[in-house]
Amino acid sequence: MKKITLISCFALIAASATAFLNREVDIKIDRETTVDSLGACQGISNQNGRVFLYGDREVGMIREYRMQGDSLRYLEKEYKLTEKGQDVISHPTGIAYNGSDRVFIGNSVKLNPEGTRWKTTIYYVNWKGLLKTGTLDGNLLKTIDDDACIQGTRPEYVKYNNRWYVATADYGDHGNEVRLYDPEKLANCSKTSEPGVLFKKFTCTPWVQNLHWLPKEKMLVLIQNQVEGRRWRFTYVDFEASIKAGQMRVIKQIDLNQRADELEGFAFINKTKGIAVTSSRKNNVNYLNVQW
Repeated sequence: MKKITLISCFALIAASATAFLNREVDIKIDRETTVDSLGACQGISNQNGRVFLYGDREVGMIREYRMQGDSLRYLEKEYKLTEKGQDVISHPTGIAYNGSDRVFIGNSVKLNPEGTRWKTTIYYVNWKGLLKTGTLDGNLLKTIDDDACIQGTRPEYVKYNNRWYVATADYGDHGNEVRLYDPEKLANCSKTSEPGVLFKKFTCTPWVQNLHWLPKEKMLVLIQNQVEGRRWRFTYVDFEASIKAGQMRVIKQIDLNQRADELEGFAFINKTKGIAVTSSRKNNVNYLNVQW
């Protein structure tokens, strides 16, 4: 009887997953707004209602917001990614935060116009300390050369087989991958090519600006441009199937062609509401409606 019940449960779970994956996903821009003092905004991190926007003003920096009604309200809290007054994370491209593990911030700097040479670094930081003191002084725990990457780094926590990993992805137009790093080994290495740091990887399409993890659905959203530095694309990926196949398995790809600027980041605020950020000076914070 227990065996039959267990098989029935697995069948129901499989059927539910299939039904979910077959759903249509639609994204619409509800409202376009401009948020100042970010420089070129590079991403957004929603940490249980604490919303952080990060950009590359005169130095790399993070500002904290909270949803008030249907809009972000600035909390007059700013964190500079500097050490001893010197710019360290000049071009932040991802904050890996899951509420219980180490926090990593990515930095990606293109060294030539062709995009064939990059300086890509992942920083292990004392997140609570950074939020308390406002700088990286005393809070920069490890500097890691992401030399396993191809063109850029953008860390985000994901879960696979009930374990957390730090995922990252490339931006350029060739050889793009999503890679999973072991967070413990990442925090104790000098470069990501060291043995055991890289856990799994799969190939993906170009121009990934950021990653957004959906834990309940076990899906990864690739926040992308359709062409280099232009136009919006959201690619919903079956995460586990992609890892098993070694290449991304797309559930749904959505292109928003009414916007031609550079989409940089996205985060859900609740089940059907999200915020997309761009590097533009105007309309850089956009409130989206997502229908499943």
